[in-house]
Amino acid sequence: MIPIEFDVIVFRENETYVAYCPELDISSCGKSVENAKEMLKTAVRLFIEEAEKMGTLEDILEESNYKKDESGKWLPPKLIATELLSI
Repeated sequence: MIPIEFDVIVFRENETYVAYCPELDISSCGKSVENAKEMLKTAVRLFIEEAEKMGTLEDILEESNYKKDESGKWLPPKLIATELLSI
């Protein structure tokens, strides 16, 4: 799996914390902020793995405004006031 960076926004819905990746439009939830972020990392990893298997990952990343740098690393679009995670 290729390494990828993404932003996360965490918010609370009643007793549940929701972690959301706006670039890829993926979310997950947990019982704490850290748990929700870990669950989101798992969801993004599974999404990336499946997209790689299907041969659609590059198209998805391009549509999500990721750009490849000179070394071939995918760079995420930059958001303001978010936290950057890596998987």
